[in-house]
Amino acid sequence: MDIEKSCTATSANGREEQQLAQLGYKQELPRKLSMMSILGLSFAIMAAPFGLSTTMVTGLTDGQCVTIIWGWVLVSLISLCIAASLAEICSVYPTSGGVYYWSAMLSSKKWAPINSWTTGWLTLVGNWTVTTSINFSGGQLILSAITLWKPDFVPTAWQTVLMFWAVMLCCTLVNLFGSKFLNLINTVCVWWTGASVLIILIVLSVMTPTRHSAGYVLGHYDASASGWPSGWAFFVGLLQAAYTLTGYGMVAAMCEEVQNPEREVPKGMVLSVAAAGVTGVVFLLPVLFVLPNIPELLELPSGMPIGAIFMHATGTPGGGFGLLFLLLGILGFAGTGALTAASRCTYAFARDGAIPGSKIWSHVDQKLELPVNALLLCTAVCSLLGLIFFGSTAAFNAFTGVATICLSASYALPIFISLINNRRHVQNAPYSLGKYFGYFANIVTSIWICFAVVLFCMPVAIPVSPETMNYASVVFMGFFSIAAIWYLVYGYKNFTGPTSLSVIPGIEGDSQVVEEQQFTTEGKK
Repeated sequence: MDIEKSCTATSANGREEQQLAQLGYKQELPRKLSMMSILGLSFAIMAAPFGLSTTMVTGLTDGQCVTIIWGWVLVSLISLCIAASLAEICSVYPTSGGVYYWSAMLSSKKWAPINSWTTGWLTLVGNWTVTTSINFSGGQLILSAITLWKPDFVPTAWQTVLMFWAVMLCCTLVNLFGSKFLNLINTVCVWWTGASVLIILIVLSVMTPTRHSAGYVLGHYDASASGWPSGWAFFVGLLQAAYTLTGYGMVAAMCEEVQNPEREVPKGMVLSVAAAGVTGVVFLLPVLFVLPNIPELLELPSGMPIGAIFMHATGTPGGGFGLLFLLLGILGFAGTGALTAASRCTYAFARDGAIPGSKIWSHVDQKLELPVNALLLCTAVCSLLGLIFFGSTAAFNAFTGVATICLSASYALPIFISLINNRRHVQNAPYSLGKYFGYFANIVTSIWICFAVVLFCMPVAIPVSPETMNYASVVFMGFFSIAAIWYLVYGYKNFTGPTSLSVIPGIEGDSQVVEEQQFTTEGKK
């Protein structure tokens, strides 16, 4: 029986290596991950209870209960459309390049390089900033636990940055020396998160002496703290949900480590969004039922009200920390998973020569069986980004918005390109959405992301000061300028896209990129 399984696995690996070669790459990473592992990784990066907790101030400022709960439901449904649209394309082109590879393959020969370059840098910056924001907010959440016993404690900038670096170090070490256990880690994440949400639900339901009515939880709306017009504040507050529900597309970078990636990765991607949506509702409802005085929560110096909510519900600092500890466990999975995906994204983009020093960052360590240099580059970039906190806390908080904007825009480009080509590249996709739902999901995705990119540049509240301004647009343009300069200096003459592409006559005389490639560039050998 063991021999039969071994032969089957060997046959499958051979088929997948051949499939990857047809897409332009050599198999360098071991295929050890299952669909459950991909679901767990995507679920870990989104980390619904953790993400909703660390950004709760946004929801409380811009509408309170209605924005938090119904905003979450709305964004969850939209995210399902986005994830399904990405999953369909992923099933046709299952490579670690992910969205930037798809943008090239779906484009005409003329536009393939620039579309790929733009999408690649958007997803690269999105991966880096989402990893930074997860681990930095995790460091802040750890320090906020001190306020359960010392309400007046305000961590210094050095304390905050050092705690962030400590979290980054732990996530890096797990990635370096625990990669062989990645399947187990991602599976445990699902069970830990589910158990944590269930425990929080039970404890808050049993121990809270007073609670709000269902009418309050489902219908209370107050955006007075935001300064925005009442209706507009609801949309600004959607950043809480949108930031949490961003990581599902990042797992496409793991395609080359999964058996049957054309089926398993798309399924894991979509199921993780559905699971995160349900988990978020189950987590938010008991928290909203036990909300203490909201103006006091908004004035907390830590900016992290979830610990105070737990302490209010349980009646003791120890009880509050016990529930907070469950969220810190989710942080560990989220930070580790985000860094894993970011390192694979960096490796894939470097493999195609799009990053300075590409040969260094695309190297795969044969002993550890992972792109160590890309992992260390991600750690270094994220750690350096944390230094911005010394100059301006508001500028650093912009990374939450930048991560959402960059990842959303990188998701939109291949979907929009496929849509304007009448979805002909995905007509026979292994993970097909069908003709009508496919168009519906693609159109909803395109409209929402165009709106969201503008929306999430808005400050949470007005009038603004240098401390409360949303610098997302400034930081975004900073990264965009770097990518544009590098393209003019290097990419314009040297970057031809992720593959050496052949073309066939397309619709109305346009030349469209197809699956047949010739691979001659040194970076893909």
